[in-house]
Amino acid sequence: MTHQVFGCMSAREIRQGLADRQFSAREIAQSSLERIRALDGATHAFLETTEDLAYEQAARIDAAVADGTLAEMGPLAGLPAAFKDNMNLVGTHTTCSSRMLANYVSPYTATCVERMIAAGALPLGKLNMDEFAFGSSTETSAFGPTHNPWNLACVPGGSSGGSAAAVAAGLVSVSLGSDTGGSIRQPGSFCGLVAVKPTYGVVSRYGVVAFGSSLDQVGPFTRTVEDAAYSLNALAGRDPLDCTSQHITTDFTANLAQGVRGMRIGIVPAFMEAQGLTAEVKAKVEEAAEHLRALGAELIEVDLPNAQAAMSAYYVLGPCEAFSNLARFDSIRYGYCDPGHKDMNGQYDASREIGFGPEARRRIMLGSYLLSAGVYDTYYYPAQQVRTLITQDYARAYEQVDCILAPVAPRTAFEFGAISDPTEMYLSDMFTISINIAGNGGMSMPVGLGADTGLPVGVQLIAPQFKDENMLRVAAALESVYGPAPVATSFVPQSDLSAPANIPDARDAVPGVVLGEEGECRA
Repeated sequence: MTHQVFGCMSAREIRQGLADRQFSAREIAQSSLERIRALDGATHAFLETTEDLAYEQAARIDAAVADGTLAEMGPLAGLPAAFKDNMNLVGTHTTCSSRMLANYVSPYTATCVERMIAAGALPLGKLNMDEFAFGSSTETSAFGPTHNPWNLACVPGGSSGGSAAAVAAGLVSVSLGSDTGGSIRQPGSFCGLVAVKPTYGVVSRYGVVAFGSSLDQVGPFTRTVEDAAYSLNALAGRDPLDCTSQHITTDFTANLAQGVRGMRIGIVPAFMEAQGLTAEVKAKVEEAAEHLRALGAELIEVDLPNAQAAMSAYYVLGPCEAFSNLARFDSIRYGYCDPGHKDMNGQYDASREIGFGPEARRRIMLGSYLLSAGVYDTYYYPAQQVRTLITQDYARAYEQVDCILAPVAPRTAFEFGAISDPTEMYLSDMFTISINIAGNGGMSMPVGLGADTGLPVGVQLIAPQFKDENMLRVAAALESVYGPAPVATSFVPQSDLSAPANIPDARDAVPGVVLGEEGECRA
């Protein structure tokens, strides 16, 4: 079997290799699963591998190669892929990294997962996350944290930390995450990846366990802009099972080669002067802006006067929607059931107290309070008014510009335990939340390593609603300067599938969590 590491290859490279019969889809699946078993103990990106599903998909692709119909398998044919563990995939656990759902097995498949598989992606497994997507570091997972492949002492970001780490370590070529307030873009920045949150409604949310139903959106992590565009082509479009999904006809790959000459790029001075923005991140954003200017773009300052209120509005709207969505986990129909209670009320209370972790309980309690009589009018209604103002601010800004350039996060990846105060942790999303509030598309584009920490830095590109091709076009121009996102240095492939010497032993790196013989990873 070939010794190529397929998780480090692009969709174009894999498709060409399959067409030229340099390797088979089964070899891709086998090699990728071996690499996961060898290296994932260091990152703990995976919660479960799906060996049977991967080989079934590989057999379909190899049959298509044999009969000359590979092109019909889709643009992601043979691409190693994995999915955040809040996305249902029939026959797999969908735990949301919570004890509450530790034994829940999906009876159906989410539309986003289904469409990725229909486009030819090889489903390799489910990925770790902050519990129910509540967090910015993947430290709240009930099954142990995920580690950043660029520095195993640091967090990968969150809540889609497992999705980011799996791609950054070259375990898969593409993964899916979900973004409620920055949970794709922030880990994308921390792990040095192309990470896209499309406009709300571009991708169906059916089958994705909800955090904030008016905020959540699914998107891809990749190492190239083209792979992100291929993934969006597969994901986007109307789904009769999700009334918020929209009919999308855009080919997201169409304008990637057009460059940015003549485009107007917005700069938000308030973002660049924000308290807490580190010097190395600010320098990288300014550097990216100058590269875009050199490539022919016009830089224009724009004002978002209500953006500073986005954090306050989000931490009203988000907990309220989370409280409503988590009410269904009652230990009676499904979810963790604490034994030994004689009455239903005692069982309900104890099950939710034990089944939910501290951050989930915090948001449930906050949401319950904010929606209570006498409080609703004081907080929830004004938060919705602020949402309207922020949406209007972005609409006015896009009368002047085609895309906005901004920081993704105020800092690079921080060490485990470095931020213990919840409010300070929430500030990790200070530049990303307003995009979810307004429903615009946003993405993180890697622009190298920070001068002080030596860790990845991403810049945020923000597009008008349903004009996500604008930010992809700008990202492709930046990629011509910075190159595709590299695999994390310690995980760069060697001549064989053995772990690089400076990665801790895969079985000892995450205490209490072991990758089993069948690939299932559980606490």
